[in-house]
Amino acid sequence: MPLVIAMDGPSGSGKSSASKGVAAALGLRYLDTGAMYRAMTWWMLHNGVPVEDPGAVAARALEPALESGTDPAAPTITVDGEDVSGPIRSREVTNAVSAVSSVPAVRARLVALQREIIGIGGIVVEGRDIGTVVAPDAQVKVYLTASEEVRARRRAQDPAADPGASVTLTRAEQARRDRLDSTRAASPLAKAADAHEIDSTGLGLGEVIEAVVRLAKETG
Repeated sequence: MPLVIAMDGPSGSGKSSASKGVAAALGLRYLDTGAMYRAMTWWMLHNGVPVEDPGAVAARALEPALESGTDPAAPTITVDGEDVSGPIRSREVTNAVSAVSSVPAVRARLVALQREIIGIGGIVVEGRDIGTVVAPDAQVKVYLTASEEVRARRRAQDPAADPGASVTLTRAEQARRDRLDSTRAASPLAKAADAHEIDSTGLGLGEVIEAVVRLAKETG
């Protein structure tokens, strides 16, 4: 079977950088499922859908055409043919994505798309429910975490994130998202029972990548 590596964890834990690094090191594809939920959220906001209304979001969840590129060196995300890699990282989208991603109709559609992409071949997939819901049979499951302070600092320093957000504001918004993502009824953020937990608080990116690559090679 093609190698599937599931990388789960909260915002700011370092999933994206580590996942892309692991994919590059092992010659695998890469999928950022969070970008797909952000793209759906961006589309809802862009089209005036009240994102706090689950019924309104569900009614239009099948409309946008989403496409995710899987090159770890240059991942892409488009909606109806438009590159939205930049807009989906805005604070407006960040603060609305938990509401949109909690809608069962949205999750059903995007999980189906994610499984289609995974089924094509070897891949590193990052998200919040990969090891528990999207790819429960993944050969390697990692739950990447870090302290709240470190996660907030990383997020605030991320050039793709909102440049105006302070560490304090980022931490508060991050805590809110963690709470919403962990308590939602549909596919909550959770560590799979057979996942390897890696705390990246005191680790460099290279060390995290090396640890995951080692797990993948041990799996055979």
